[in-house]
Amino acid sequence: MNVKQRTIKEPVSVSGTGLHTGESVTMTFNPAPEKHGYKFRRIDLPGQPIIDADVDNVTDTSRGTTLTQNGASVSTVEHVLAALVGLEIDNVLIDMDGPETPIMDGSSIQFINAIEEAGFQEQEADREYYHIPYNIHYSEPDRKVDMVAMPLDGDYRFTCMVDYNSQVLGSQHATISSLAEFKKEIASSRTFCFLHELEMLVKHDLIKGGDLNNAIVVVDKEVDDEELAHLAKIFNRKDINVAPQGILNNIELRHQNEPARHKLLDMIGDLALVGVPLKGHIMAARPGHAANVAFAKKIKTLIKKERSRKHVKVYDPNMTPVYDTVQIMNILPHRPPMLLVDKILELTKTHVVGLKAVTMNEPFFVGHFPGAPVMPGVLQIEAMAQTGGILVLNTVPDPENWLTLFLKIENARFKDKVLPGDTLIFRCDLIAPIRRGIAQMKGIGMVGEKIVVEAELMAQIVRYK
Repeated sequence: MNVKQRTIKEPVSVSGTGLHTGESVTMTFNPAPEKHGYKFRRIDLPGQPIIDADVDNVTDTSRGTTLTQNGASVSTVEHVLAALVGLEIDNVLIDMDGPETPIMDGSSIQFINAIEEAGFQEQEADREYYHIPYNIHYSEPDRKVDMVAMPLDGDYRFTCMVDYNSQVLGSQHATISSLAEFKKEIASSRTFCFLHELEMLVKHDLIKGGDLNNAIVVVDKEVDDEELAHLAKIFNRKDINVAPQGILNNIELRHQNEPARHKLLDMIGDLALVGVPLKGHIMAARPGHAANVAFAKKIKTLIKKERSRKHVKVYDPNMTPVYDTVQIMNILPHRPPMLLVDKILELTKTHVVGLKAVTMNEPFFVGHFPGAPVMPGVLQIEAMAQTGGILVLNTVPDPENWLTLFLKIENARFKDKVLPGDTLIFRCDLIAPIRRGIAQMKGIGMVGEKIVVEAELMAQIVRYK
């Protein structure tokens, strides 16, 4: 059963202070059309530039995730995006009148509450999930970071482990088996930092919006009364003490493993930057924003490869050809062993598909890696060029009186070996209309569903008889 995309019924706003900038900001969630995705709009800047929530737009992960596009940035986006993913919203435009999302209480729950107040609107288009096809690994050995996305039927499951060699935190785990659990189990978990980090941030004036009500501060060292008094003064509090759990007594933990749950929240928000809803089981040990973003890029790259492959038509090598070998020799002046096209499978005014059966008795195998025969890349390009030549010669009534001369070969890439027994199928498409006998083509060579070679070719036909 297909699931429909959804947006929100009406605009809804939240206001607060940016954790790092200390600037007041109002953020408005707006309904958006199908296939819009998540976008931020800086309404305080000239032209109101839009920033796509896309992993390719990430420019900083040092203190949260920052996106930059069209000359504008928006920072600390992960808690907002986690709320949208957790509520399974597909399309929303987020207006902001400042550079950083409001920290609120350091979690996603206030965003969740505001969005639920606006209500949901089902849309016509189906939601297009990306199902993790096989185990996708990412690791940073120096930081002991390990992440893996695994196939899982019908759910988006998360497991997260944190371990900071801290006597207070110890090793913590958090998990959800589906996004339906996000609101109750994860959304209210607040960000956390260690006391030594807090002191460094204060010293460098980097948490201008922090008020100790939006973060769990883990006390990972001995502190004296003077230091606590200094912190109380900075954050305009009467006094601060260390609670028995080893955290500052400004707040009480909402969950015993709240830090691990918040790391899971961050991970959900950062992986939203892949750009499509995922189905699979994500497991992570010691994740952070930089690792989350690198992992998201790896998944997005895989999606792009698979989508490009889906646009490639797979041809039946046994289909009735437009031209067989004899007919090809009536068009091309090439002859064995330099005739490298056996059949033409399709031919229109804008594209051509040719076939080359690569057999062990090819003359080039005698001297080209005879112990491990591989078809030379230059001959793959030549075979592609001959296939493209048929397309160009198809524009004249007497092709047997013309030669196809190649003027340029660009962006040639060889992606896999072509071996004896392979059937190499070439497709050449015109990039621009043929003018004065000059053609520009994009060519690919496939073995089965796999693209093994690609190149851009420019050729000209000249009369020689």
